[in-house]
Formats: sequence, C-alpha cells, structure tokens
Amino acid sequence: MLLAFMIASAAYIAVGIYIAWSLTANRMIRKDVNLVLLLIGMLAHAALLYPYIFTLYGLNFNLFNVLSLISLFFLFFYVLFSLYRPIVSLGILAAPTAFVGMTIGYIGRAPYQPMTDVSVGLEAHIILSFAAYCVLLMATVQALFLRLQIRELKHKTMHRFWVNKLPPLQSMESLLFDMILVGFILLSIALGLGFIYVEDLLAQHIAHKTVFSVLSWLLFGLLLLGNWRAGWRGKRAANMTIYAFILLAIGFVGSKFVLELVL
Repeated sequence: MLLAFMIASAAYIAVGIYIAWSLTANRMIRKDVNLVLLLIGMLAHAALLYPYIFTLYGLNFNLFNVLSLISLFFLFFYVLFSLYRPIVSLGILAAPTAFVGMTIGYIGRAPYQPMTDVSVGLEAHIILSFAAYCVLLMATVQALFLRLQIRELKHKTMHRFWVNKLPPLQSMESLLFDMILVGFILLSIALGLGFIYVEDLLAQHIAHKTVFSVLSWLLFGLLLLGNWRAGWRGKRAANMTIYAFILLAIGFVGSKFVLELVL
C-alpha cells in the first residue's frame, strides 16, 4: 500500500512541477514524458485504491474512497482528451487534483455499510455515475478557465496570463462541449440504469440525490441543445456548466457527506 502511494505521489508531483516549470519558463511541454509519468501514477493509484473499494465484505464506496476514485477518473479523462486536443498544459491542475484525491482516500476513514449482492446493472450504474461526475467536473474546471480567458480578452489586459498559457479560446470552447457531451451521455445511461435497478429511492436515502441529478441532467441537456440550435457559447456556456455541476455536486457529494459524516 505504502509503496503504491509513494510511486503515484512521485509521478503526480513530478508532472505538476514539470508542467509548472515549462509554463513559467515558456518551454514546450513534452506530451510523451507527461503521459508516461501519469500512466505510472494512475496504475499505482488504482492498485492502491482497489482493496479499499473491493473488500472481503462487499463494495465500499465511502466518501473518501469516492473522492479518490473521482480523482483517478479525472486524470484518466484528462489523458484521454489530451490525446486529440492541445490541453497538455491543463495537467497543471489534473495531476495535483489526482494527488490530493488519492491522499484523502489513503488517510481518510468513514463509517460505511459495504454493499453486498450487488447486481451487474447496479454496479454499472455506480461506475458510470462516477465517470459522468468526473467528466462534468472537468467540464466545470474548463468553464472556469474559459471565463478567465474571456475576462482577459474583454478587459484587454496587458498581461494575459490565461490567454497566453492556455490553448486558444476556440480550442477551449470545443473541448468544453466535448466534455459536456461525453458527461451527458454517461449521466444519461447512469440515470437510466438507476431507475431500472434501484428498488426503493426513499428507503435508500437517495431521493434527493436523484432529484438534483435529474435537474443537473436537464440543464446540461439544455446547454447542448442551445449550442446546437442557437450557437450558445462563451460566458453563457461557462456559467450554465458551472450551475449544472453545482446541482450535481449537491446531490452526489453533499448527500454522502451528510449521511456518512454528519448523521
């Protein structure tokens, strides 16, 4: 366990420092070096997390394990999107996020009733929900970066840090809608499986989570439709992404925090 944690930590920290140095020194970031280090970190992270979730008594998705899994998915999708989009510089956020999430999962402990006799459909619902949450979290971070770029362009500031250091605005917008579309599809499938395989929403204390998730799904769907039919983009798209994710986060993380740590 400790060895896997140390290997993943070293890889994540090395990537973060390397990208930060490259950005401040105006050096080109080596994508191959970046991705190899992250792959090593992800494998060690997965090896560390696996026994915490897949226990002898059943699946353990407590709050800390979930945060660690989300950070791992976050990094996975960053690597996936960076294969065809010029977003290597965004690793300055992806690597530290994975490190923080992994560390929280490694040291955090919370009471949790392991899930036993879980059907394949319910397992798929859970995994796809985490995957959707991660992609939409990335879209929200992307929206925040997009707002910073738009602000610098609008105010015509002399020192345009975000405009100069991040990919072009058009590429950032295209990536934002790539992420939203992938997240929306994953969330749609996850919600559909949830309605099929979850037997009693009230008894399992997830009715409020479902409501917030559906509201978030509707807002993301409206944004995609608006972009397709009316060309919604820029600040409006960024703001709607942030608002939709807040709804999803309230239902997803907020409910787990209250049930496991408060109640």
